[in-house]
Amino acid sequence: MLALKELIKADALAVLDSLYGYQPEKLELQLTRKEFEGELTLVVFPIVRFSKKSPEVTAAEIGEALVKRMAKLESFNVVKGFLNLKVNDAYFIKSFAAAYRDLNYGKSKEKLKPIMVEYSSPNTNKPLHLGHIRNNLLGYSVAEILKAAGHPSVKVQIINDRGIHICKSMIAWMLYGKGEEPITKGIKGDKLVGKYYVLFDKEYKMQQSELIASGFSEEEAKERAPIMIQARDLLMRWEQGDPETIALWKKMNQWVYDGFDATYEALGVDFDKNYYESETYLLGKKVVDHGLEKGIFYKEDDGSVWIDLEKEGLDKKLLLRGDGTSVYMTQDLGTAIQRFQDFKSEGLSSMIYTVGNEQDYHFKVLFTILKKMGYDWADELYHLSYGMVDLPSGKMKSREGTVVDADDLINDMISEAKRISEELGKTEGLEPSDKDKLYSTIGLGALKYFILKVDPKKRMMFDPEESIDFTGNTGPFIQYTYARINSLLKKGGLDESLEVTYSKTLDPAEKAIIKQLMLFPMIITQAAEEHSPAVIANYIYDLVKVFNTMYQQLPILNDEDSEAIVFRIQLSSLVARSIKLGMSLLGIEVPNRM
Repeated sequence: MLALKELIKADALAVLDSLYGYQPEKLELQLTRKEFEGELTLVVFPIVRFSKKSPEVTAAEIGEALVKRMAKLESFNVVKGFLNLKVNDAYFIKSFAAAYRDLNYGKSKEKLKPIMVEYSSPNTNKPLHLGHIRNNLLGYSVAEILKAAGHPSVKVQIINDRGIHICKSMIAWMLYGKGEEPITKGIKGDKLVGKYYVLFDKEYKMQQSELIASGFSEEEAKERAPIMIQARDLLMRWEQGDPETIALWKKMNQWVYDGFDATYEALGVDFDKNYYESETYLLGKKVVDHGLEKGIFYKEDDGSVWIDLEKEGLDKKLLLRGDGTSVYMTQDLGTAIQRFQDFKSEGLSSMIYTVGNEQDYHFKVLFTILKKMGYDWADELYHLSYGMVDLPSGKMKSREGTVVDADDLINDMISEAKRISEELGKTEGLEPSDKDKLYSTIGLGALKYFILKVDPKKRMMFDPEESIDFTGNTGPFIQYTYARINSLLKKGGLDESLEVTYSKTLDPAEKAIIKQLMLFPMIITQAAEEHSPAVIANYIYDLVKVFNTMYQQLPILNDEDSEAIVFRIQLSSLVARSIKLGMSLLGIEVPNRM
């Protein structure tokens, strides 16, 4: 469709020059609205001051000239100041034939510069939760979409593995753990460490209450609580490199990494490189020294280092505390610079941070500082800011009743897929192992699609029951349609060696499918530019809808005309390939049978 747009634009410019001596820099040519006949629409209003005629007359004149000039155009119609152009069947059949022959149809042939995508980036003191699920699904999908659009993608995360948060879990385990480990308790390591983080908080609050009851103020109680003093002491020992402290820190972090890896595998996401805050936090201090030398940063009397961004519409930002310890901004500066150094030889051009919208201001400051420091790639940094995910009240709450555990949600979705599939008889005749695989495919497909079909910027409500419906704009509905097409292709005996030929007039249902298929490369490019998997998700749903219209209205395998049967099988085949590719860009598998 993009190629057709460019062809019509070129001829339209020649027509305008011939009719009115007018050569505009820009023509507004858009897809024709579904309620009107045609494929592309030229907006005529900006042209009337040169034609000196009404919009309707101007549109008719341009339409007549274009139809005479372009063999691809069959007819036109005018709706007020809009010229709707109808393309002939021959062009659509030829375009479909080219797409059908392209085994990588939809993917860009361009070789563009790599883009880094950061996502997940958890703390090592608790398991992943529902918020992490949206983060991971968005980051992974955007990386896959960029790859399909021609940008090699580098998937990374920064693991926040140091600081007071992990010391809290460590000290609680030392005090109350009695040496228990994931293997002895039979639970995931991230859940075990998270248990002691919760236990620390409980004990800390209890000690504060006791101190307040004995006459201390709330602030004094927070500082004097014995368990917090022990945690701070542990952090100090870690910073000094105490061997016992480092050994325990490594052991407990590894428990968490093993737990995270299991969740990532279940979720179907991966990373090309992990960065660890324990290895990068010192990089930011070097950046601060560099900024002081260049006069970009300044030092206060207490030794703290700041930058004044008030002229940029921001505020003054602390970069280094008076005691020499860094803040998150310091660490992010150092890590960003290190990443571009790490991938300099590969031509890394930009980086996307997948982080919730509560950090919008943080990233404005980060990008502004990097620009002021003279890094030319700072203009290519992007914050993929997304909204929170809510659940209907009372549904799928974690055992604590506050945070929805990622593993629990994944398992619940698979269980729900099993229940509904069995009720609907979707798994009759399948082997037990195939059933389990199908339940996982449907459950995870429902979860991923429901989250990714929503614009990332929007806060969303995730309804597990609605997501797993086999009708409507859901993952299972699309998966079921793919399985139906796969069955149809097997029955019809698809012969991939046959060329696409069709001598008949296209049925509106056939043409609707071809028009939708022609949009696919443009949709992938749009999704990459907008960093929005929702563009892909809703495109695939529209493709499924037009296919189902053909399936219901036309005999695909039982037509009296053998040429029509072959053509519709070929149409179905490219629809299936496009569904499979589109869903894979969302990290979703499609089953061959349901």
